[in-house]
Amino acid sequence: MKLLLLGSGGREHALAWKIAQSPKVEKLYIAPGNAGTAEVGTNVALKADDFEGIKAFVLREGIDMVVVGPEDPLVKGIADFFRADAALSAIPVIGPSKAGARLEGSKDFAKGFMRRHNIPTAAYRTFTRETLDEGKAFLRTLKAPYVLKADGLCAGKGVLIVPTLDEAEKELEAMLGGMFGNASASVVIEEYLSGIECSVFVLTDGKDYQILPEAKDYKRIGEGDTGPNTGGMGSVSPVPFADARWMKKVEDRIIRPTVNGLREEGIDYRGFIFFGLMNVLPEGTDVANASEGDPYVIEYNVRMGDPETETVMLRLQTDLVELFEGVATGTLASHPVSFDSRSAVCIMLVSGGYPASYAKGYPISGLKDVQESIVFHAGTALKDAEVVTNGGRVLAVCSYGKDGEEALAASLKNAGKIHFTDSYFRRDIGKDIL
Repeated sequence: MKLLLLGSGGREHALAWKIAQSPKVEKLYIAPGNAGTAEVGTNVALKADDFEGIKAFVLREGIDMVVVGPEDPLVKGIADFFRADAALSAIPVIGPSKAGARLEGSKDFAKGFMRRHNIPTAAYRTFTRETLDEGKAFLRTLKAPYVLKADGLCAGKGVLIVPTLDEAEKELEAMLGGMFGNASASVVIEEYLSGIECSVFVLTDGKDYQILPEAKDYKRIGEGDTGPNTGGMGSVSPVPFADARWMKKVEDRIIRPTVNGLREEGIDYRGFIFFGLMNVLPEGTDVANASEGDPYVIEYNVRMGDPETETVMLRLQTDLVELFEGVATGTLASHPVSFDSRSAVCIMLVSGGYPASYAKGYPISGLKDVQESIVFHAGTALKDAEVVTNGGRVLAVCSYGKDGEEALAASLKNAGKIHFTDSYFRRDIGKDIL
C-alpha cells in the first residue's frame, strides 16, 4: 500500500514510525512532515489543509489511504472532500467527517452531545458577547477555580483555569472580545472538576471500536504542574489507576455511548476519538486507590493527542495499518488490539520562552548519542543538511522500562544528551502517579 500521512508534529512522527513497521506498506509519504519523519518516509511539501494540492498528489502517486494527523483539516472537512469527489471517493480517509469533527471543533457542540447521550461531564453554559452579563452571573453561581473554554479550535491553548471570580470575569470579557479570534466568539463556562487526568483513545469504524493504550499527559510548563499551559510537556503509559475496573466504567459510561450516539445522530465517524478524562475521586480517597474514582469527560479530540501518541505508539503491538484497514472496511471488530506490557515515558524538549515567544533555527546536537530511547521530532526542520529547531515543542524523548520509574530514568538520561540553545525539559513527568 501507498499511504499519505498529513501533519508535521511529534504525533505524526510517532504515527509514521508505527505505520512504517507494517509489512503492508510499500511507500509512506508525510505532508509536510519534519526532520524526523524524513527518516521513516518521504516528506512532501504540502500543507495538511491544502485539499486541492493533496488531491493532485494522491492521484499522481496512486495513494491507497490517507491518514489525518491534526485536527484542522478534519474540522475543515477533508474526509467529506474525498468522499464527494468521484476521483477520490474510493480512497479511504482515516478521520471523521466534518460533522464528526465538531466534537473537537466546537466545545458547545461537544457538551451538548454529551448531555444528549447522558455522558458524564461538568455542568456548563455557553455565552457570547451579547450574553456577557449572563455569563458573569453564571460565574457567580460556581465555586473557584473557574474554567473558561473558547468554543473553537485554539491549538490546545483556548482553555483558561483562573483562581478568582474577578479574574474570571475579566478573562471572559477578553475572550469574548477576541482574545482567541473567532474561536472565542462563543465561550463555554463550566464547573471545575478536581481529580486526576487521563487520556483514553479509540479507533472506530462507525459501529465498532478498539481501545488503544491509555496515557497521561502533562500540560504545565513548570515542574510540579506550575506555570502556563502548553501543548504538552510529556506523557506516561500505562496509567496505574486505569485498571480493568476503572476502564470498564470508561467503556460503559463514555466510550460506548459516544460511538453509539454518533451513529444514532447519523454522523459519519471513521477514525480516532480521544477522550480527555478527569478521574474524580470520592472525598478523602488516597491516590493509591484512584481506581475507585469516576471518569468524567473534559473534552473530545477527533485525532490522537500529542505527546500521548508518542507513548501510545510505543505500547501498541498490533499492526496499525491493519487497524486502519478495519476502519476503512467496517471490519474493525475482527482486529483485536494487543499492548506491550512495558511502561513508556515521553519527555518533551522545548524552546526557551515557550509557550510564549521563542526563537527558531537553532542547531540541534547530540541526537546520535541517544541510546535505548526513541526520539520523535516535533518542531524540527532540515537546514543545509542540519537538524534545527522549528517550533516551541522540539523533540520527544521516549523510552521503555519494566515500570514507569525505569522508563522515566532512561528518558531523562537521553534528554540530557541533546542540546540546542535555551532548551528546557521537565524532570518530573509521571512522578505524581508512578
